[in-house]
Amino acid sequence: MRVRGNTPFASAVGLVLGLLCAVEAAKVNKHKPWIETTYHGIVTENDDKVLLDPPLIALDKDAPLRYAESFEVTLTEEGEICGFRIHGQNVPFEAVVLDKSTGEGVLRAKDKLDCELQKEHTFTIQAYDCGEGPDGTNMKKSHKATVHIQVNDINEYAPVFKEKSYKATVIEGKKYDSILKVEAVDADCSFQFSQICNYEIVTPDVPFTVDKDGFIKNTEKLSYGKERMYKLTVTAYDCGKNRASEDVLVKISVKPTCKPSWQGFNKRIEYEPGTGSLALFPSMHLETCDEPITSIRANIELETNHIGKGCDRDTYSEKSLHKLCGASTGTVELLPAPSSAANWTVGLPTDNGHDSDQVFEFNGTQAIKVPEGMVSTSLKEPFTISVWMRHGPGAHEKETILCNSDKTEMNRHHYSLYVHNCRLIMLLRQDPSEAENYKPAEFHWKLDQACDKEWHHYVLNIEFPTVSLFVDGTTFEPFLVTEDYPLHSSKIESQLTIGACWQGGNAKMAQFFRGNLAGLMIRSGKLENKKVIDCLYTCKEGLDVQLPEEIASAVKVEFNPNQSSLTVEGDDIDAFDKVMQHISYLNSRQFPTPGIRHLRISTTVKCFNEESCVSVPDAEGYVMVLQPEEPKISLSGIDHFARSAAEFESQEGVTLFPELRIVSTITREVEADAESEAAEGTDDDPTVQETVVSEEIMHNLDTCEVSVVGDELDGEHEGLEVDMSQLQQHSLEMSSSNLGLVITGVNTMANYEQVLHLIRYKNWHTEALFDRKFKLVCSELNGRYISNDFKVEVNVIHTANPVEQANNAMVQPNFINPVHHASLDLSGHNLVNAHQASVVPSAATIVIVVCVSFLVFMIILGVFRVRAAHQGTMRDQESGKENEMDWDDSALTITVNPMETYEDQHSSEEEEEEEEESEDGEEEDDITSAESESSEDEEGAEPEDQQAASRQQQLEWDDSTLTY
Repeated sequence: MRVRGNTPFASAVGLVLGLLCAVEAAKVNKHKPWIETTYHGIVTENDDKVLLDPPLIALDKDAPLRYAESFEVTLTEEGEICGFRIHGQNVPFEAVVLDKSTGEGVLRAKDKLDCELQKEHTFTIQAYDCGEGPDGTNMKKSHKATVHIQVNDINEYAPVFKEKSYKATVIEGKKYDSILKVEAVDADCSFQFSQICNYEIVTPDVPFTVDKDGFIKNTEKLSYGKERMYKLTVTAYDCGKNRASEDVLVKISVKPTCKPSWQGFNKRIEYEPGTGSLALFPSMHLETCDEPITSIRANIELETNHIGKGCDRDTYSEKSLHKLCGASTGTVELLPAPSSAANWTVGLPTDNGHDSDQVFEFNGTQAIKVPEGMVSTSLKEPFTISVWMRHGPGAHEKETILCNSDKTEMNRHHYSLYVHNCRLIMLLRQDPSEAENYKPAEFHWKLDQACDKEWHHYVLNIEFPTVSLFVDGTTFEPFLVTEDYPLHSSKIESQLTIGACWQGGNAKMAQFFRGNLAGLMIRSGKLENKKVIDCLYTCKEGLDVQLPEEIASAVKVEFNPNQSSLTVEGDDIDAFDKVMQHISYLNSRQFPTPGIRHLRISTTVKCFNEESCVSVPDAEGYVMVLQPEEPKISLSGIDHFARSAAEFESQEGVTLFPELRIVSTITREVEADAESEAAEGTDDDPTVQETVVSEEIMHNLDTCEVSVVGDELDGEHEGLEVDMSQLQQHSLEMSSSNLGLVITGVNTMANYEQVLHLIRYKNWHTEALFDRKFKLVCSELNGRYISNDFKVEVNVIHTANPVEQANNAMVQPNFINPVHHASLDLSGHNLVNAHQASVVPSAATIVIVVCVSFLVFMIILGVFRVRAAHQGTMRDQESGKENEMDWDDSALTITVNPMETYEDQHSSEEEEEEEEESEDGEEEDDITSAESESSEDEEGAEPEDQQAASRQQQLEWDDSTLTY
């Protein structure tokens, strides 16, 4: 159709055609959807909806336009939005189209989001339309827009403290701006919920506060005396008001105001004897309060002045100590422990405890005379005087220690040792000589030790005209030597005294000593060398230090001579502390003296200006030496036997202790073994925790004394002897008197046993002797430990002829038992009396003896017939005795049959003597039991070899035939 343009119809037709063309054109998908270039979104952890800014809307120009109200426009598929596509890896979101025609959409979370894992998400998104036609071909996509999504936090976590507990130390009397800081953290991801907004002290009424940052400070000055440690409970809150899941404990220690001092050591240190070296300060250190230290000097003192002679030393006799130290010849002990052999010190007060040593006290009124012959010192030869002395304060009068003066007529002093005004003076007056010239006569030493009331050891080596003095092992030269003429000639004997000087002209003592003396010795003919002097003085206890090589060069350590004090000096405080920690106490005595040894540490500290900038107070403590397990010295052996009179009168005599045993044991408590307790049934007594065991130990003896029980020895016909060669071999000495003998010297128990086995008793006049009793006592450490009294009884077997003597010796063992049977209890019976009573003849026996004597002399012609009849009677009696001869312990009396064989009869003179003795009531006890049995049991006697073996055992009654 052709339509003219200038006509109305043509115009209408043109408009319709235009609209139709436009509709056709709209069906073509010519445009891409359009979205914003950037989106920002917010999503909460517990929600899946995302709030976007701007909203998610896609536009498409292919959508129809509304040109006029008269037209109704139908939307086409080409203008609709069919979806959104998200680009990115593991994006936890999805986009959903709400309205295709408007292009409106929404973002949602696929799963529950965790802010703590990821707070923000960024990805791209595209919109695409529905394309052309029903099949959606020619679909178009928008550009990619960037999406930023923030995950909002929720307050799901509570604060947690970084530490399980907190500790701090403060000094008393000081207010701190901050003592320590506590800190908590919160796992929430947001600033609001992850921040700790507040801390709080939960413990009430404590002088502390905590601020919002966790700093704790005190609100008042703290006092160490009031509280040494505070314990606080602190909690925390986050900004979401969540409280900490667990509160935290805070410990604040209060230290006293810093004062330089030694810290970290026990004031009481226990020392168990026999354990060797013991560290005194294993954890000690010096607190200097952070002062700049340049040098430290410390003096450690072990106070032992109250122990014996200044410290713990072996308490053997001084003579034994000299031998142990090498001075084994020519030594004479002038102050020995009182004994039967040395009794001139009996009247002096002594240390009765014997725990430390034997010392003698002189109170200004006492003195003793040394017996003649004890010292044979000639001033022409060298000699040594040594003594322990405690003296003070000084007096204006002379106080004599040792003096040798005229015994009668005059008061001349030949030599003396005395103290005067704290001076030790040795007087030496020479004997007369051809040249009457001045010679050294007095040697003076001014000594503080002579008046300080402490024990000191003095040794004077005298080799005229020089005298050397050693005090505690240190040499001292005399400050004054005066000269005098020699003494004029005289035949007056001299008197040696101790504690004063004997004035022979006035017959009295003068110049008395006031103080304590011990170990006074004179050694003639030889001087003491320095080694012996040091040995005599050296203590058995003292301080010791063994340093590792790495710190030995960093400090300087010096000891005093007896190791009772030491000085440590250095500039490295750490090395100094280590040295102090290595200082130890050592006591090498087997049985040390128990008790306290005080310790004192004096310290001087210097700073950079070489002045004492820090004052360190003295540190004090003590070592407690525990009581040692004391030994029990036991003597055992044969304590009762009989020997024939001939043996006593022989050259060898009778051995007193043939089987002596010396054993020393200690008793200690140990924890009972559980199995042994069950076996012994101790479960019934739950209080039984320990058991006592006895353990044999070895140690030395220094004295064994054999003394007579009863009458003293009569030197004219009896005595005790010992093999002197054995004594000399073991370096032992023996002194004897009418009371017995004493063996002295330090030696082993085995060697003492060997020597004591050889002690013999001899008697050259045994007619009146029937028994002798002796007692043996041994001791150690000058009487500190004493054995039991071992008593031995020896009976004498009297015989008339060799045949009877042999029979007696053979029968004797039937009356004895070995020592290990000694536990038999013969209550009510005295063994000695039993021996004697068993041989007392009855009145009927005496009558029969007299009758037999009459028949022997008067009836000569019928002797053989009587003898034959007698022998027949004897056979009958002896056969009955074998079954019926039991001891009657009510009287223990044996009836002797006088009708023995002719060879066993005594002569008429002997029988008359026996009759006279039996009539004397006191003579009956003199007949031994061995005699009585020898006449009855000749035929049943043991062989000689068995009898000899039995003699080595203890003789006591055989109770096998006793009837009770």
